Amino acid sequence: MIGSGFGGSVSALRLAQKGYSVGLLEAGRRFADDELPKSAWDARRYWYAPRLGLRGIFRLTIFKDVAIVSGAGVGGGSLVYANTLYRAPARFYEDRQWRDLGDWQVALAPHYDEAERMLGVVAYDQDDPADDHLRAYAHEIGVPDTYAKTRVGVFLGEPGVTVADPYFGGAGPDRTGCTRCGRCMVGCPVGAKNTLVKNYLWFAERAGARILPERTVVDIRPLWAPDGSDGYAVTTERSGAWLRRDRRTHTARGVVVAAGALGTNRLLQACRLNGSLPRLSARLGELVRTNSEAILAVTLPPGSEDITRRIAITGSIYPDPDTHIETCVYGDAGDGVSALFTLLTGGGTRVTRPLKLLAAALRHPGLLARTLNPFGWSQRTIIVLVMQSLDNAIALRARRGRGGRVRLATEQDRERPNPTFIPVANRFAEWLAERTGGIAQSSIMEAAANIPSTAHILGGAVIGADPSQGVVDARQRAFGYENLLVCDGAAVPANVGVNPSLTIAALAEHAMSHVPARLHEI
Repeated sequence: MIGSGFGGSVSALRLAQKGYSVGLLEAGRRFADDELPKSAWDARRYWYAPRLGLRGIFRLTIFKDVAIVSGAGVGGGSLVYANTLYRAPARFYEDRQWRDLGDWQVALAPHYDEAERMLGVVAYDQDDPADDHLRAYAHEIGVPDTYAKTRVGVFLGEPGVTVADPYFGGAGPDRTGCTRCGRCMVGCPVGAKNTLVKNYLWFAERAGARILPERTVVDIRPLWAPDGSDGYAVTTERSGAWLRRDRRTHTARGVVVAAGALGTNRLLQACRLNGSLPRLSARLGELVRTNSEAILAVTLPPGSEDITRRIAITGSIYPDPDTHIETCVYGDAGDGVSALFTLLTGGGTRVTRPLKLLAAALRHPGLLARTLNPFGWSQRTIIVLVMQSLDNAIALRARRGRGGRVRLATEQDRERPNPTFIPVANRFAEWLAERTGGIAQSSIMEAAANIPSTAHILGGAVIGADPSQGVVDARQRAFGYENLLVCDGAAVPANVGVNPSLTIAALAEHAMSHVPARLHEI
């Protein structure tokens, strides 16, 4: 098992329950609740850049066509995500990439049910000022019925009170009620967040799975038979090592690749380019999705209403059938993230958008100065997350870099390019700033370089009918190989249009349901 996020954790538990010996390799470190970062200023425990000695939970990767935010550590993205667990809308199942492979809405329904049970999904139960603004905007643009409370994986309970496991009949860990501090995306300080270490991984380890943290997989190679039917050799190194890489080789009858969409693409591309897995489909790296996202912010004036007494995301609307808007907060712990935002800019190109940013800075130097002051930023800032279920994509191309290492580069899809600017996102940010007297902000990468940001990278090793259409089949088995599966966001064939974690988990549950139980020798 490579990776411990939503795909890897599900796979580890289900395979262990079926009698397999499971080893789970994770590039990041393991965190106890009290070891998570206290704020985004805690660089060593928040940011993930192991070659620089930073071994935190938040990873930022920048390409020429997208800036990608992802998670790191045992539990993967569940450590740093916003606990938001929506089912995919109908349009997702109708995407041309996989709609002819089955009735996916029906096929995934029981697996969504199980993933929701395991992750403790409930509807958030309170409103707050940011929700009030979002609901008011929905009324103003004529879509009031689309406002809904977020489906979340949080133990709401009694604030700060620890009780015996409330989810699994006492078989799970003790849990502490949510204090509604808004710090979910920095690391829950009380353990109320239903991270994967409190459910899937908890039971996987008790079923015999062994977790090996801080090991980065650098190669997967069939042992004898070229199709992997005799098993695989999986080579790892110490994460972030410059010299003493401590290279090790593990052997297994089967491999589940679940290193996150970006990590899986990087690993499989390296294996294909280096000749370790030459049978992988030529479609590897195609149909990479950003969830068609834009991430903006609005910072309220000093003395404004308290927007932090909540969890990260508590409500959402649909301004049109293809677009989903959520408001997010970092509580009082996200000031270090302020450097990722700047003054709001409109659409344009790599040349014109930086010029627009410069013009805005010259026209409003006072506003610019206020955005450059990070202190107290997160207590007064509403993050605006906009996602779409439209059919657009980029590609990830593999290139050999220094020392033989494979590097990835992005390329826009010519027929259906990924958007670099989403007008409806700017309209809401401008409306919210005007309503509150705040400052609307674009992500710094979008404004300065016309590079959109996403927290939900998907695709690149997608489900397809055959190797000419995708990299894995409907059961997420890699074409050309035996017992090699891709069970994370890389296999997702279309923009989900909502936070995709629950969908990744449901797809992994579906894939694992088709793996036969191990036959023990007598």
